[in-house]
Parts: sequence; structure tokens; C-alpha cells
Amino acid sequence: MARSCRKLLLLAAALAGGAAAAPAPPPAPPPTPQPINLDAASTEVDGRTNTLVFSDVVISQGATRVQAEHAHATGLNFANSRWTFEGKVRIDAEQHGNLRSDQAVVEFRDNHIARATVTGKPAEFEQQRTDSGQLARGHAGEIVYDLNDATVRLTDDAWLTDGQNEISGPLLVYNIREQRVQAAAAPGTDQRVHITIAPRVVPGPGKTEPVKAPPHPTLQP
Repeated sequence: MARSCRKLLLLAAALAGGAAAAPAPPPAPPPTPQPINLDAASTEVDGRTNTLVFSDVVISQGATRVQAEHAHATGLNFANSRWTFEGKVRIDAEQHGNLRSDQAVVEFRDNHIARATVTGKPAEFEQQRTDSGQLARGHAGEIVYDLNDATVRLTDDAWLTDGQNEISGPLLVYNIREQRVQAAAAPGTDQRVHITIAPRVVPGPGKTEPVKAPPHPTLQP
């Protein structure tokens, strides 16, 4: 009996060792980038500097779309490059968001639109909210749209509203997918975050009574 138990233990140990030594499955290949489309009214090429200049240009990849009156870049390369757009710049972001500005620098990495830095007086952002149907809007001197994180980072006199309440400060970060805001004051300065909460009117019997609304859950200082 003892010998049989010993054999069973040895067999179980061998099986466990074989299972542990089994090779892990290979990692899944990265997704194939979507094609990048470029349309323009005209194109100029400077052969000495390999600079391309476009007018009335639209560049799109999937749901992301960038359009402007002018654009210029060094070479028609989307693997790793920076493009400058000027004049009535509009960027259509995911989740029905869009940005408008005077100028934008768009970074392409590994054939993806990775980041857009828009500047203006001011640069503007808006998104149709899915939870309330209201329009979230914001403006700042500079807005950085990170496509991987789906965030817009507003700096330089940043202001944002969810359609009812308002928040302003030196730095606001809005998550497009989660429709949430994070705000931060500038360390070492007297700059602070300001939130304005709109009063909510609750109808009563024959009259209305203004009631202060609680802070909106998407505004998180």
C-alpha cells in the first residue's frame, strides 16, 4: 500500500512539473494600423528641404480627423513625424468630441495619430455628453489631446463646463471616455481651482424654490 501511494505521489509530481514547464502561448500580435487618408486642395514640394506644404487639407484615420487651411511637414512619413496645421484647425476626437484652434502640432507614431497639441486665443474643446445630453465645453491657451489615454489636458487659463457647473484652474484634465475632470493648482503659487455650481430649481406646490445643487460627480478637484 505504501509503495502504491509513493508511486502515485511521484506520478503527480512529474505531471505537475510537466505542466509548469509547458511553454506559454505566444503574445498576440499588435493590431494592424488603420489606413491614413490625406486629401488636400493643393500640394507644394520643396525638393531642397523635402518639405511638403498643403492647403485646405484633411487627414483622417478611423474616427479621428484633422483639418486645417494649411499644413506642412518634412516628408510624407507617418511612422514617426510631426505635422503643423494652421488656420481654422479642427480635430474630431472619439466619443463625439472635437477641438478647434488657430494652430495644432500633430504627432504620428508607428503609423498612428498619437497626440495633438492645439494652441489658440483660445483653443476650444467640446463633447456631447452621453449621460445628460448636455454639451461639455472648455477652452485654454493650450490643449493636449492624447489619443492613447483619450484625455484632453487644458493649461493656460483653463476653463471647463459640463453643461451646468463650471471649473477653472491652471490645469484641467478631461477624460473623454469616462467624461470625468481632474483639476490641480499650480504648486508654489497662489493659483487655485475654482468651481461654480449652478443652482437647481425644484418645483413646489404653487411655487419654485432655488436649491443649491451638489457638486457634479464629474468635476473632481
